[in-house]
Amino acid sequence: MATFGSFFGIVTMISDFWTGSESPSGCYKLMTVQNREGNTVNFVITPTTYFVDHVMISVGDPVIGFYDLNTPVPLIYPPQYRAIVMARVTQNQNIKVDFFNTQLISSDGTLKLIISPLTQIIQENGQLFTANIANRNLIVVFGASTMSIPAQTVPYKIIVMCQWNNP
Repeated sequence: MATFGSFFGIVTMISDFWTGSESPSGCYKLMTVQNREGNTVNFVITPTTYFVDHVMISVGDPVIGFYDLNTPVPLIYPPQYRAIVMARVTQNQNIKVDFFNTQLISSDGTLKLIISPLTQIIQENGQLFTANIANRNLIVVFGASTMSIPAQTVPYKIIVMCQWNNP
């Protein structure tokens, strides 16, 4: 099971990233992100990186990147992670990528999902998802949440990460 880490900051650079002769030129990008404390992370953007709302990210954009904590990374500075999910951060919108159990509580116990008829539930390809979303890795887009533990929210949108879930 994947364990997702995240890093929030401002994009300071986007460049082509060469992975070897097997990858077509221009299909991989290196996105450098710096947070308020001055820490820097390089995200490797692949053709399978999911961009929430399919937005185009530019230098200067505030973003949050999610990566698999269980994947080995090169011992270099700044750290370099393969981006699983990237999102442009906007006001009044939060993003969480995590495994949600049968009670729809995140694996870290910080967020509980309350599904409404208005919650859009889709696959990464944009098609409706009609099965049970419990016990899956999800990308959750939400606004306000309660101050309880776990915080509760009614998400705007849930994207089921089919390629990151075991059938």
